[in-house]
Amino acid sequence: MEFFIDTADINDVKKYSKIGIVDGVTTNPALIAKEGRDFREVVTEICEIVDGPVSAEVVSTDVDGMIREAKLVSQLHKNIVVKIPATVEGFEALNIVAKEGIKVNFTVLYTANQALAAAKLGATYVSPFVGRLDVTSTGGSELIREIRKIYDNFSFKTKILAASMRNAVYVKNAAMDGADVATIPPNVMHDLIHSELSVVSLDGFLAEWDKLDPSKRNYFE
Repeated sequence: MEFFIDTADINDVKKYSKIGIVDGVTTNPALIAKEGRDFREVVTEICEIVDGPVSAEVVSTDVDGMIREAKLVSQLHKNIVVKIPATVEGFEALNIVAKEGIKVNFTVLYTANQALAAAKLGATYVSPFVGRLDVTSTGGSELIREIRKIYDNFSFKTKILAASMRNAVYVKNAAMDGADVATIPPNVMHDLIHSELSVVSLDGFLAEWDKLDPSKRNYFE
């Protein structure tokens, strides 16, 4: 499973990329706006840090606007994947830009039927918003499993990018349900690799080590 970090914060991108756990990045207009910087500068800087897919979203809601912005955004860097929303207009825009070879992350998706249609139109990724769906139902994991079954039935190449990962359990469930990718906020990324029990266990081991006669632990000196 690939891990994308869901942020536009350059420091977080650098931090988790250095650890080696980041395969790509997803952003959205809200995340970019929080940084208070020029859109192109932020996205380009992220692309220079992470050698993997970087999703950047259009902001127009009409078909022509989405297409125009998708073309502009895709030219920023070879790793750019353009995010287009799963609206009726979004489907029409997807159909056109995918045929032109632009990679698309079809986002804010909530049904298996939307995922099926997006795959037929050539989406590179679909992003089911699992966490938001679970707020009003228990269908997040079920949705991932349904999409996985459909894609496997017809050998679609579109990847399932599980989004709205509200805690580390969501990431685990997405992996178990067959998602190809999880896009993970920085705080959840931390929780994914951190366990207090690991720290407590290590402290216990080292406390015992410190009791050993220094002459018997000179291997590390």
